[in-house]
Amino acid sequence: MDRPEPADRASALAARLAAGDRRALARAVTLVESTRADDRAAAESLLAVLAPLNRQALRIGLSGTPGVGKSSFIEAFGLMLTGQGLRVAVLAVDPSSARSGGSILGDKTRMERLSRDPRAFIRPSPSQASLGGVARRTREAVALCEAAGFDVVLIETVGVGQSETMVAEMTDLFVLLIAPAGGDELQGVKRGIMEMADLILVNKADGDLRAAAERTMADYAGALRLLRRRAEDPDGFPRAMTVSAATGAGLPEAWGAMRTLDGWRTARGLRAARRAAQARAWFEAEVRDRLLARLATGDARAALARFGDAVAAGDMAPPEAARRMLAALDDRAESP
Repeated sequence: MDRPEPADRASALAARLAAGDRRALARAVTLVESTRADDRAAAESLLAVLAPLNRQALRIGLSGTPGVGKSSFIEAFGLMLTGQGLRVAVLAVDPSSARSGGSILGDKTRMERLSRDPRAFIRPSPSQASLGGVARRTREAVALCEAAGFDVVLIETVGVGQSETMVAEMTDLFVLLIAPAGGDELQGVKRGIMEMADLILVNKADGDLRAAAERTMADYAGALRLLRRRAEDPDGFPRAMTVSAATGAGLPEAWGAMRTLDGWRTARGLRAARRAAQARAWFEAEVRDRLLARLATGDARAALARFGDAVAAGDMAPPEAARRMLAALDDRAESP
């Protein structure tokens, strides 16, 4: 049986998705993550059909070291938001195995209560070795969640590291989650992450760890004061706060800080300018990805193997081989 044309598939799916159908949203995310040529064409048609809706959600990126309680925090935070009548989408990126390409994708298990909430949508996706701690098609997934009418989109990244700062380039707010620890823990956090964070939330601020969480928060607050204040931030930001996913303490205050910062930026046109820059970055990333994909096909693949063999044999230096290969591809492109 023949598959429907990409445009027909997109129109049928778009209508259901725009009406807020969570199953349609799940199918749409699967579609944009597919690498099949016909699925990619259908995904592009779907995004084009949905674009005129121009729906926007508050995009929040969340990063933190393994064991800090990201899933617990997201579930508690998400339930608080849905309890206020908001629709919340969670795009949780799980690390893929470099050997097998597989991933655990266990976020729905870890966020069992939130996954059953009719006002929530949780989508775990494999990172598939993509840099930045986000799946390659996370930007498209965010656009789909917004088109489906979600008010808040939370993007959970793989972990903390210099490459994970990419999530800040596709969100409105970037939140860094920290566990209570001694002052030495501050040495383990990259300066780049600190400079990108809008909020630093010290989780597990309850029970015996409450005092340690308060001290850790004070350490990070002091570190933030040493950084140069960004022009797009009001007084008091970025800031460090304590929260508890277990008890819910601090969650309303953290949400209030997020709304205050986003409202300040929106009123001054900074959010719109940031979204425009992100759209340009999305376009440029797509161009780079497609150029790299061409290296795996046809003449480019053969040339890559041929010049690679010459480099491996010591017959040619890598820079020279790269120049000559690209020149050969240019010559083929220009020939009739």
